Amino acid sequence: MKFNYKTKPYKHQEDALEKSYNKKNYAYFMEMGCGKSKVLLDNIAWLYIKKEIDTAIIVAPKGVYRNWEVSEIPTHFLDEIDKDVYIWTSSPNKSQEKELVRGTQDRTKLRILLINVEGFATPKVKKYIHAFTQNCKFMLAVDESTTIKNLKAKRTKALIAFGQKASYKRILTGSPVTKSPLDLFSQCSFMSNQLLGFASYFAFQGRYAVTRTQQMGAHSFQQIIGYRNLEELSTKLNSFSFRVTKDQALDLPDKIYTTREVSLSTEQLQHYTSLKKNAVTMIDDELISATEVMTQLLRLQQVLCGYLKTDDGNIIDIKNNRMDALFETIEEMDGKVIIWSRFRKDIISIAAKLAKKYGQGAVVNFFGDTSDADRKSAVQNFQFGDARFFVANPQTAGFGLTLTAATNVIYYANDFNLETRVQSEDRCHRIGQNKSVTYVDLLCRGTIDEYIVKSLKAKINLASASLNEEVRKWLDLSPKKVY
Repeated sequence: MKFNYKTKPYKHQEDALEKSYNKKNYAYFMEMGCGKSKVLLDNIAWLYIKKEIDTAIIVAPKGVYRNWEVSEIPTHFLDEIDKDVYIWTSSPNKSQEKELVRGTQDRTKLRILLINVEGFATPKVKKYIHAFTQNCKFMLAVDESTTIKNLKAKRTKALIAFGQKASYKRILTGSPVTKSPLDLFSQCSFMSNQLLGFASYFAFQGRYAVTRTQQMGAHSFQQIIGYRNLEELSTKLNSFSFRVTKDQALDLPDKIYTTREVSLSTEQLQHYTSLKKNAVTMIDDELISATEVMTQLLRLQQVLCGYLKTDDGNIIDIKNNRMDALFETIEEMDGKVIIWSRFRKDIISIAAKLAKKYGQGAVVNFFGDTSDADRKSAVQNFQFGDARFFVANPQTAGFGLTLTAATNVIYYANDFNLETRVQSEDRCHRIGQNKSVTYVDLLCRGTIDEYIVKSLKAKINLASASLNEEVRKWLDLSPKKVY
């Protein structure tokens, strides 16, 4: 095919478009930073030029979908195509509401609707997209498609049902398998059940998973203990997907990993030891749930960050050295810095202390409570403005954003989820980065801090790991009493 690109593609992007441009269903399994967004936009443009579609709907996580408006579409989409971009807003002001209504009426040019996946199952979204897509030929694309890996989730069901109306469907993710190969079923089913050849999840599981019956008191359940026939599954995927990693596609600078040891205060050691003892006791109870175990581990992690949230919601501050270690680390760095923490309290506190020392304009933050407008502003100020520090929650800001202005990344408090770690690392290590990136993990030796870091670097997904003997290994570590 011949196509006049707005921005010159890499060879792998060109190959991806060549293989997918006229396919009804296709998956871009391209590692973060390989430019899958550009491939999708080129695909939309080509189909519109050929009059195969007149509308495109891009569904993405809340922290990502506006990035399409701010960065991806202006950068990569053909200027000669007359288009309107509409942004779904759950609580629009009068101007936004008027614009959304216009989107359902004006059919004179290509319409692109950007919508967050979290709201897709709501009645308001269902009503709007029905009106938006009435009597049109459209492509439906899901960015970061692991957000629909749970077949039971309302948004997954809603997208699969709505997708039946689409002329073309695409899914995009760098990590289609985050916990197990079974993650693939709902992502592929969104496009078509025929792609994998199974009408139900249970049939799919029966083919590719090994299970055994487990007893829990008077109840029994099937536990997955392994996987099989994965070569066959891979062959099926290859027929409707394009897979590429950064190592294969790009000549990017190195990633440099290091750690910064944080000593425990006496108060921290006391709280940590007490909570650890309680966690071990709970694990000895065979009826404990994975959720309860993870809650205990979360509390241990909070103590290492200098506070403890009680059952009644109160927060107890604990004397600690973690913030001092963070600032000592920053003092040794040149250039812009991303600071990740899974805890809202840490993000607010870090941002405030950085602003006090370096000035208000030097810091932006990004977490669940951050408004869409402030998220957009934060990314712009960090990428192109004077902001030196980007302080954020990796589950909120670790997906879809381009933050290549940074050459330093500090993990103040890690998430247990491997996908979150991988995604957050690659916000700055992607196309556009021409310098090596240094990653620093703050950790207290002899605590779960240390085990989390080691496990994530070994590509172990702690969020889905077996939570019995595995957790015991974490808790058997003895924290050092260092002041």
